[in-house]
Amino acid sequence: MRPEATGFGTVIFTEEMLKTRGSSFDGQRVVVSGSGNVAINAIAKAQALGANVVACSDSSGYVVDEAGIDVGLLRQVKEVERGRLKDYVLRRSGVSYVEADSVWDVDATVALPCATQNELDGGAAARLVRNGLLAVGEGANMPSTRDAVAVFQEAGVLFGPGKAANAGGVATSALEMQQNASRDSWSFEHTEQRLTDIMVGIHHRCASTADEYGEPGNYVLGANIGGFVKVADAMLAQGLI
Repeated sequence: MRPEATGFGTVIFTEEMLKTRGSSFDGQRVVVSGSGNVAINAIAKAQALGANVVACSDSSGYVVDEAGIDVGLLRQVKEVERGRLKDYVLRRSGVSYVEADSVWDVDATVALPCATQNELDGGAAARLVRNGLLAVGEGANMPSTRDAVAVFQEAGVLFGPGKAANAGGVATSALEMQQNASRDSWSFEHTEQRLTDIMVGIHHRCASTADEYGEPGNYVLGANIGGFVKVADAMLAQGLI
């Protein structure tokens, strides 16, 4: 479940952020960068929570599907046939394809960057904010530049940094180790519930730490300090410092 876990985990963390504003994924207009395992499973999970995911991308360009990305067709094209998003467009009516440009030109209320490092810069962030962006959940390693993060924070956009929002894959590795140690086999549903509990807990730790240090809603600070304190506490408990 590890590739799925990363996409699922990002969506779960973002859902928890939205709840702090009395909202959810239900009814949100979502743009996802990428169309690999992480992105596809983020799309699937967001749609399961009621979102309308209207765009995704690959290295050649992006598709805009206002009716909502057809996950089954996307899986067929990308995972089975190892094709390009151009192939998706050829099989689905009412879909537009834009070559080379950034998927962040598409308006969204929730952005899930799941492709590559530094893909979402300050200019793109400012444009998204002007057009109603509410939340960003990172599903890749540092996909937002420092300028973009500053724009989001200044505008009060909910921002889940990858070190927290993208923890689903690592968390599921630990669950795999637990299964191996106990010589057990869990169902997909049981594993997903365990992952959900972990991601909700990570969100709570980030949010409560940010509150404790006088920066409510600052998930970057909450993740940084919360992670540091957890490691420091473990080292103290082991007598290493």
